Amino acid sequence: MASMVTNPVTNANSDRSKRKKKKSMIMEDNHQSHARWKSEAQQQIYSSKLLQALSQVSLNTSSSSAPRGGRAVREAADRALAVAAKGRTRWSRAILTSRLKLKFRKQKRQRGAAVAAVTGSSRSKKPRFSVSKLKSKSLPAVQRKVKVLGRLVPGCRKQPLPIILEEATDYIAALEMQVRAMTTLAELLSGSGAASSGSALPPQSPPPSQ
Repeated sequence: MASMVTNPVTNANSDRSKRKKKKSMIMEDNHQSHARWKSEAQQQIYSSKLLQALSQVSLNTSSSSAPRGGRAVREAADRALAVAAKGRTRWSRAILTSRLKLKFRKQKRQRGAAVAAVTGSSRSKKPRFSVSKLKSKSLPAVQRKVKVLGRLVPGCRKQPLPIILEEATDYIAALEMQVRAMTTLAELLSGSGAASSGSALPPQSPPPSQ
């Protein structure tokens, strides 16, 4: 009978040790993830994916639905970064799914415009009274900053502070690696362009002797 009675102190210590072990595993995993973005191998992987994404952008420039200019390059670079992250983080999954959401919204707007053109009815947009803006003004300064940070990190708009900080740390490390890779790629392309233009110039004839 005595063996069946559980000790609450022992159970509390066991639960505390499990939580501590789980927290240490999460912190170690996050440290490895952040260190991965600083490695040369990860930068080479991202550079290869970026080149593939940019080649697709150049192929899709004839499409009217595809974004153009700097926006297309930025979206391609972000998608390549999310693919390099392998969807292990919230921000990478949010980037990979954002393109599909935009496509569905555009199709929905097009259907609504077509229905309005057929029926001849158009709804006049009324100014909306935003309660969230009033609430955001009354929030403390720290909570407002956390809310702004959640908007800056993809997929973290409605997440609690620990998740926002964890995702922001990984996202910043990934963006730093993205800047390094794109800077290196731009230097290589500018160097090759200068070399090709220099080789295309005709040889200069020596000045006539006096």
